[in-house]
Amino acid sequence: MDEFSEYMLDLFRLFGRITLRRMFAGRGLFRDGIMFGLVYDETLYLKADAENAIYFQRLNLKQFEYARQGRLIALSYYQAPDIVLEDQNEAAIWARRSFEAALRADASKSKKRRRD
Repeated sequence: MDEFSEYMLDLFRLFGRITLRRMFAGRGLFRDGIMFGLVYDETLYLKADAENAIYFQRLNLKQFEYARQGRLIALSYYQAPDIVLEDQNEAAIWARRSFEAALRADASKSKKRRRD
């Protein structure tokens, strides 16, 4: 595991115990089996949805995108602000918002599966 990814374990200590799992060419950040963040190319991205995306957008933070078959695909993850990487209290606040977004997305998927 690279040094930046390992730093995430300490950075989010106030948020709770997190784990890292290899995903794509990066790593997913998980708490209680729910993915709330993504590390790719030494950049931290956090989960966003309609309720918390405004925090990222106000700071003009980039949405995570990757190329697939010649097209750019945007995921619901935004680059974390620098303050998150420097302050464990801020990291916990932003992680909590992103974790809640991930929980809402998971609940929405569960409802859809039950209807199908």
